[in-house]
Amino acid sequence: THTHTHTHTHTHTLVVSEEPVWRDPFYNGSVIKERGAVVLRLAKSWFRISSLEILTRTGELDVLRTLLDFVIKEHFKSIATNDPDKYVVFFSRVLNETAHLIAHWMSVGFAHGVCNTDNFSLLSITFDYGPFGFMESYDPNFVPNTSDDEGRYSIGAQANVGLFNLQKLLEALKPLLTSDQLSQSLQILREYPQIYHQRFHELFKAKLGFLGNEEKDSYVIAFLLKLMEDTGADFTMTFRQLSEVTLSRLQKGSFAPSLWALSDLSSSHKHFRDFVQLYLQRLLMIISDSDEERQHRMQG
Repeated sequence: THTHTHTHTHTHTLVVSEEPVWRDPFYNGSVIKERGAVVLRLAKSWFRISSLEILTRTGELDVLRTLLDFVIKEHFKSIATNDPDKYVVFFSRVLNETAHLIAHWMSVGFAHGVCNTDNFSLLSITFDYGPFGFMESYDPNFVPNTSDDEGRYSIGAQANVGLFNLQKLLEALKPLLTSDQLSQSLQILREYPQIYHQRFHELFKAKLGFLGNEEKDSYVIAFLLKLMEDTGADFTMTFRQLSEVTLSRLQKGSFAPSLWALSDLSSSHKHFRDFVQLYLQRLLMIISDSDEERQHRMQG
């Protein structure tokens, strides 16, 4: 169930050329002749981190300020236009939303494919994801883009790439900031890993049906992901089937044919039973919880 990647890009029209063009569709040297296509896509805003970067690099600071003020006024209405620290608040907002967006990508196994600053929205929406993919077998090194030979934008690298892009955003904003504002912004930047991990933690707790906070929650999540990585378990179906199985069935360890992902994991990893014991202990801490309520939470 691959949903909720904050996508606000929609294909509006497709125009096909009358004359053929040479294309390398799989980036593997196998060139074919086909009709060219021009796609018109619509989004709430197409302003990206690079929209500000290019103005700073060319020294067009008046245009930079004008554009930034427009973006804030148009899309960040809770930021007061007369706030002397509005650029710091803007940076903080973009940083928080970017961290949350990438955590959300990870929670559904979404790999964007080309995570450069030109493809990162100032509104933290998912766009320009041409060579994207959804991870099937759990693999932090999953790369959907066949032209990304180095795995620069592998699914497991996305959080760090987000941090890199936010550093570039701060560099773009730097000419408009006082020394105190720059210090504040650098401190905000240092908080990115914690913000990302907290959101990642919350999303995966929800995927496992947890309520409240327990000290071992992070360990239980990491344990399951390690088992999945070791065995190449199906990312989507493992979590989906955990949301379908009853606790008694999980305890017995015998799964119906329809729960093949859990059955495969159980038979292929010697520590799966250890995970199940921890998982059951955690779920039983939720007072008056039922299979139906837990399943509804996990599938909601």
